Amino acid sequence: MTWPGAALDPGGATGATEARTAPPTGDRESGAQRDLVGRVLRCYPVTVVVLAPYALLILPTAVFYRNPETGFIVSLVGLALLGSVAVETIGRLSGRPDPRWREGFRRAHARYPWLYPVAVVVTLTSVTANVLGAHLGRGTIVNQVSGDLSDGPLAMVSTLFSGWTALGFALLLASHLGGRLPRAKLYGWLAVLVGAEIYVAVLTALTAPLVALVFFMAATGALCGVFRLRYLVVCAVVLFLAWPAVFEHRNALREDRGVAVDTKVTATDRLRLDSQLSVVAGFDVPVDLGQPGVTDYLRYGLVPRVLDPDRPVLSTGQRINQYIGGGPTSAYTFLLLGNIWFFDGAVGVVAVHAFWAALAAVLLRWRGPPGPIRLSLFCLVLFDPLLWSNTYPDSTIGFLQHVVAATPVFVLLGLSRRSLHGARKNPDTPRLPTVPGAPR
Repeated sequence: MTWPGAALDPGGATGATEARTAPPTGDRESGAQRDLVGRVLRCYPVTVVVLAPYALLILPTAVFYRNPETGFIVSLVGLALLGSVAVETIGRLSGRPDPRWREGFRRAHARYPWLYPVAVVVTLTSVTANVLGAHLGRGTIVNQVSGDLSDGPLAMVSTLFSGWTALGFALLLASHLGGRLPRAKLYGWLAVLVGAEIYVAVLTALTAPLVALVFFMAATGALCGVFRLRYLVVCAVVLFLAWPAVFEHRNALREDRGVAVDTKVTATDRLRLDSQLSVVAGFDVPVDLGQPGVTDYLRYGLVPRVLDPDRPVLSTGQRINQYIGGGPTSAYTFLLLGNIWFFDGAVGVVAVHAFWAALAAVLLRWRGPPGPIRLSLFCLVLFDPLLWSNTYPDSTIGFLQHVVAATPVFVLLGLSRRSLHGARKNPDTPRLPTVPGAPR
């Protein structure tokens, strides 16, 4: 069968075929924009994660409410970006990300046949441990105010799985990128993780961990191409509109448990993160509060509490709160950037972000696309030391704790890993079945 006009124009058939198969101009432009955004995210992942909360929430509110310390906040963000952009630009010059990065992910994950079952076990274990720990009083607002630490046997056991929520998310993400988990089922598992964290927030009357988890999942999912940015913007608007009701419900839960609530602080005040950060501008830095040193990093970061139950609770936020005139039963943080500035000054802000950007670059690019272990470590970097709401330097210790807690899972994945020699002998090994919704 020939297309009309083919006899008159030798190139007519080809031209007509191209006209039928070529996508519309709007689709091509949209695809080009997505490719550009994807390249930026892959080249500058740490920079994007550091900048996003300030560009979307903190700086706009500072400008809207005419915060007198807006220039100071901009300078802090600039120092952080100086460290991350410099390192990631050097990494980009030494080798750009593979444009066919999804295929690279599939090849890297094809050698881990137990990946998805392990991801399911880790996810369910993290949900069980978090819910059990909250029921036993671990991490509740009542314990925070009283200064008590739940030290029962089951509560201690639940701490062994610290960080497994982020680990479970990373392994589910790896399963999806590797072609073993359809997008719809991935979203279902993520809903389980978020739903469990919502339930824990009701038990503990603390919403900060929930907000941190949602931001971490959104940022990491966007970096890996799982979520489209416009959908994330819509979700952010919905959460912003729902925040006043959530804030009132949280306060009601606290009052029911005998915890005093400052009625002068409104839901809008609580969102004024620019005000929380600008407090640090009034201090001569760096400040020494006896913050954790090298010995503390090793003791708290590498030794599980179940093996060292008598060590005191480590809370830099409580020390900051006492320093600025508060009591020992509450904690205060200047956000991650403010805390780094408070303890280490301008050089510290640049150096900390340069270090983690370098580690992230190694995890993502060393010897090709990352497998599930390196991807999990990258996710823990975003979840702990680079999460904008975390308390420095406690978050760095938390990273070490979570790596230690994840080590048995990494060992199991390593033991299940197929060798390249075995993969070559079995030609079907790298050819994973394609599932609906999986990345191609």
